[in-house]
Amino acid sequence: MPKSRLSFTLIAIAASTVIFTAVGSAQAPTTQTKKAAGGHLYMQTNEVENAIIHYQRSANGALAEVERVATGGAGSGELSPIYHINRPNDFEGAGSVILTPDRRFLFATNAGDNSVSSFAANKEGRLTLLDVKRTGNTQSGGVKSVAYAPSSRTLFVVHTFGPDHLRLMSVDGEGKLTPRPERYSVNTMDWPNRVPTMAVLSPDGKLLFVGTTFDELPSRKNPDGSLILWIPHKDGALHVIASNAPDPDGIVVFPVGEDGALGGPSFYDARGASPFYIAFLHNRPDTFVVGYAVSDGVSIGKVDANGKIMVSAPVTLDTSAGRPSELCWLAVSPNDRWVFTTNFGYSDISSYRIDGNVLSIAKDPASPKVPGDGTFRAINGVVSSGPSDSWLSPDGAYLYQIYGNASKLVGYATQPDGSLKEITSVKIPYNSPAGLAGF
Repeated sequence: MPKSRLSFTLIAIAASTVIFTAVGSAQAPTTQTKKAAGGHLYMQTNEVENAIIHYQRSANGALAEVERVATGGAGSGELSPIYHINRPNDFEGAGSVILTPDRRFLFATNAGDNSVSSFAANKEGRLTLLDVKRTGNTQSGGVKSVAYAPSSRTLFVVHTFGPDHLRLMSVDGEGKLTPRPERYSVNTMDWPNRVPTMAVLSPDGKLLFVGTTFDELPSRKNPDGSLILWIPHKDGALHVIASNAPDPDGIVVFPVGEDGALGGPSFYDARGASPFYIAFLHNRPDTFVVGYAVSDGVSIGKVDANGKIMVSAPVTLDTSAGRPSELCWLAVSPNDRWVFTTNFGYSDISSYRIDGNVLSIAKDPASPKVPGDGTFRAINGVVSSGPSDSWLSPDGAYLYQIYGNASKLVGYATQPDGSLKEITSVKIPYNSPAGLAGF
């Protein structure tokens, strides 16, 4: 097996659906749940002088920039802290911009200086910077993802580099931030240099799920400049550095206390390599979906009454263009019938259909490829525009997608068959923008 190509020993999933329990045939789902309305969308530039761009969304999905508000912190710029090259999605994460459920506050990470910014959002969607605080990490860094627990007013902050992958902040009633002393790791005894991607709270707020992508940091030491993606393991074999390949420990789950403090982590088999993104369904609090950067697909997972999880095998995309697809971001429709996947390595989006507990591919791809400037190649060697974070409007009518290497934020109208029709596009800073949140 040559080291210069990324190949895997994972079993290919031939079936086009995954079934937890037998279900009957379902009617064709509809994407939209109500008449489309306008709203607001926020994205961080992730430039060294970081800022939030606020867009107005019209009823027809078009975007118009309203303002740019400095975060008071430093983004990571174009240079990836993981790969040490200029590339889109340079901090390899998700959830870097979030709104609180009551829409009062917006939080954003600043990957360049390990800080988090807090903003007030008024009724017109305009932002006012309230606070910016360092997370407390000194030996680790690359803050990339935040999750918020309203019950305890706790922010969970995820970092690229450990051992202190997770730090906590308290949020007061005015949106001011106070770093807390707690610190948590997603490392294991076998893998002391793991790379998490994002965190998400279970709908009941009792569990914090953390996705992962690498068990070891990638290196660019091959003579041709390509990444070294295989490393010796204790069993003497060469293992791909993607998490959960093969060690069954890719999804990390922490119990959450009433004060926001976390208990000891549990490690679960993600059933695929590099479980990058985890999203809970909107109307089924015991069910979530997982997107895999390396296993090229999506799975359905369940949480039982005791907080234990079980994940199905992934339903995979067409990977004839090259592996991995780097399927890294997910957007779930409000009626829980559709999952849209961002395929970083392929410069496009695919869609999945959920019928009960059955997951199947709807459109692969669901949108045409968006070309970049030709300077960036994904791990699979394909020239890519590096799509990263996406956001689906609350009515399910419009999906917005960042294409960093193309300097575009593109908006699509969702179609009844799961396909996407481009309806708007705005220019964004080159390579570095990340995070989308809106209402």
